[in-house]
Amino acid sequence: MFRTLDERTAVAGQLMPDDMQAVADAGYCIVINNRPDGEEPGQPTSEEMAEAASAAGLAYHAVPMGQAGISQPMLDETVKILRNAKAPLLAFCRSGTRSTLLWAVARSRLGDDAATLFDKAGSAGYDLSPVRGLLGKD
Repeated sequence: MFRTLDERTAVAGQLMPDDMQAVADAGYCIVINNRPDGEEPGQPTSEEMAEAASAAGLAYHAVPMGQAGISQPMLDETVKILRNAKAPLLAFCRSGTRSTLLWAVARSRLGDDAATLFDKAGSAGYDLSPVRGLLGKD
C-alpha cells in the first residue's frame, strides 16, 4: 500500500478516511494530500481526510496538484513541509505518481542529487522523467 521513497517519506495511491488509523499505526505522523477535491466521483474531500487524520493523531497538509502540474506555491509548501518534518510522512494522490514528482522536485530544492532522486523513485516504481528538467536547479 505504501511505497518508500526515502527514510522519512513514502507515497500511496488514494487513501480513504478509514485508512488514517492504519497510516498512524504504520508509524507515519504526517499526511500530505496531493489530490484536488472532486477529481473523481466517490473521492473523499480534503476536509474529510483532514478530520480523519486528526482523529488518528496525524498532522495533515493539503497540497493539491492538478493536471496543470507543479506550481511555485505548491513547491514552496512541499519544501517547507519536508524541511520541517521531524517524523515520517506519507503523501498520496490517485496513484502516488504526482506525490512522487512533487517530492522529487522539492527534495532537489533541498539539495538532493537528481541521480539519487531518480534511483529512489525508481526503486519505488516511479519514473521522474516528467520533471527531469526541474531537478538539480536552484
